Amino acid sequence: MLARMLIITPSLRLPEHELVERFLRADGPGGQHVNRTESAVELRFDVAHSTALPEDLRARLLALHDRRLNLQGVLVLQARRFRDQARNRSDARARLAAWISAALRVPKPRKATRPTRGAVERRLEAKRIGARRKRARGRPDADA
Repeated sequence: MLARMLIITPSLRLPEHELVERFLRADGPGGQHVNRTESAVELRFDVAHSTALPEDLRARLLALHDRRLNLQGVLVLQARRFRDQARNRSDARARLAAWISAALRVPKPRKATRPTRGAVERRLEAKRIGARRKRARGRPDADA
């Protein structure tokens, strides 16, 4: 039997048992039936303890400081955009896949640069001109 998986990329797949779904009653439109239907989905994924994620990707995800990531390293996504549960489930899974895919791209390290001598001189000259202009706005001297 083939285990169900959430496919992020052809080489990265999340096993179904690492995703925890909880169904809630959604707010918003829906008529009388809305108070009895649990159509909203809360998807939890334990980033810190996932066996499917490579170590460098896990570290990048945990360093994101995303408000949906709690202190234990669990990502909590809520999907309540649609009126039916199936569409909210697929929406939550698609958002999880997009979040992980975005972290797959390794950021380029920043190279320290210095301004050119000409740029420094232009900046300082502009500051001198501004200072002269502001000095000229002051009160005229009393002894003149």
